[in-house]
Amino acid sequence: MTLLDVRNLDVFFDTPEGRVVGAQDINFSIEPGCTTALVGESGSGKTVSAMSILQLLPYPVATHSERSQVLWKGENLLQAKPKTLRGIRGNEISMIFQEPQISLNPVQKVDRQVAEIIMTHQRIDMRKARQMVPELLEDVGLRDPKRQARSYSHELSGGQRQRVMIAMALANSPDLLIADEPTTALDVTVQAQILELLRQKQRERNMAMLLITHDLDVVRAMADDVVVMERGRVVETGARDTTLVAPNHPYTQKLVGSQPSGEPSPLPDDAKIVVSTDDLKVHFPILAGVLKRQVGAVKAVDGVTLSIREGETLGVVGESGSGKSTLGMALLRLVSSQGPIVYLNQNIDTFEPQQMVPLRREMQVVFQDPFSSLSPRMSVSEIIGEGLSIHATGLSIEETEQRVIAALETVGLDPAARHRFPHEFSGGQRQRIAVARALILSPKLIILDEPTSALDMTVQAQLLDLLRSLQADLGLAYLFISHDLKVVRSMAHRVLVMQTGKVVESGDAQSLFDHPAEPYTKALLKAATELAVDDSAAVRQ
Repeated sequence: MTLLDVRNLDVFFDTPEGRVVGAQDINFSIEPGCTTALVGESGSGKTVSAMSILQLLPYPVATHSERSQVLWKGENLLQAKPKTLRGIRGNEISMIFQEPQISLNPVQKVDRQVAEIIMTHQRIDMRKARQMVPELLEDVGLRDPKRQARSYSHELSGGQRQRVMIAMALANSPDLLIADEPTTALDVTVQAQILELLRQKQRERNMAMLLITHDLDVVRAMADDVVVMERGRVVETGARDTTLVAPNHPYTQKLVGSQPSGEPSPLPDDAKIVVSTDDLKVHFPILAGVLKRQVGAVKAVDGVTLSIREGETLGVVGESGSGKSTLGMALLRLVSSQGPIVYLNQNIDTFEPQQMVPLRREMQVVFQDPFSSLSPRMSVSEIIGEGLSIHATGLSIEETEQRVIAALETVGLDPAARHRFPHEFSGGQRQRIAVARALILSPKLIILDEPTSALDMTVQAQLLDLLRSLQADLGLAYLFISHDLKVVRSMAHRVLVMQTGKVVESGDAQSLFDHPAEPYTKALLKAATELAVDDSAAVRQ
């Protein structure tokens, strides 16, 4: 029996500039217990097609042709009544969204948000539903589920927020799980755990999955069938092994052949140190009681020593919550810390905020979550050019516009789209906007916090080449934070391995990857290797 059957799906967006085609003539079906993967570059229409299933697009701006059908157990959801859709959403069909930060309510604690979806469909009271939440969080790999259930989303790392989203999606045992980049924000060990968890739940419940991803290693490990999309159309479909091992369409061949490659340029012996720190600590207080007294501290960064030279990339790897992002924010003086921070021979750890302003041009950051870091009220042109309005006040409007256009071309985006807003772009396109915003000021130090996590393989390869080229030309120093060890290996001169706020191993990148000394580093590399291997035992039987 076919569970979901998408037939001749067309998606159009009616804008003041005219009709835009989001997807056209999309056809695929999913059987119970099977996994179909939608694969393609950023902006190819994968998410638009998936969101059409649950009618989550911005209607009436979005429209479908009369021939379009989304048959769920024989019923066309495109013609379903709102009450019918409410009974299906989050119950029979659940969805893991690509960007957990904007999918979670920032003013409600995690347990209330997870409990709400349980209470809505299982008809139990809020108190009982909230009691069920820690167990659900533990099932998806959160280490301290009781504390994290009582946390707000901003108090969790990107990977932890993604796991909360997965817990919400699985809470009501859906028949179909739509997973939009479910492992993008996860480190390799947790990624392997989550994929195994999804396979386990799939076997237990005979659950179908629609997997949207740019990571072909995940497709090899999870999918039965593959649907390849390019520019809103399906260009190839077939069984996983056939499509990925012997692809027919040139676009599919390009995707399969795009893997992180290359190596960083050698460092000159006289390259000066751009930033350094010794025994850096970032401790967040734990408050309790009516008077909110401090009863302990979360040691997010606990005694880290590092230095980065001109033209050097220092890779930072480790599991979600290990302190990688907090380390980067501390070096930029965006969170309070203890310990010296030296930037170009200046001790900036004692600088007041006003003293830091002139240095902000030289110290840039690409944040992990591109949607939450881009103002929804500003156009792309305004977002990218904002730094120039502060740090390059002598430029004319025309000169600013030309620099914005050049920055967009540098990261592979069409400059004609610069007057659009962030919500009009895909996740990968938003990440490229964030990179353009950092590059436009020609900085000396860039903190790159998961800069390629939302990018498809082809754009990822282009961005890595771009970053290496800019580094060689301009002598840029990078702190490159990533859970993708293949990317780190192709970019980094040296690597720090972090666990629970501490550096457990560091050294030359190639030596560390080839001959890891610590068990934790070996576990990370083992998880990455196992995920990349197309092991038939890892695929649903």
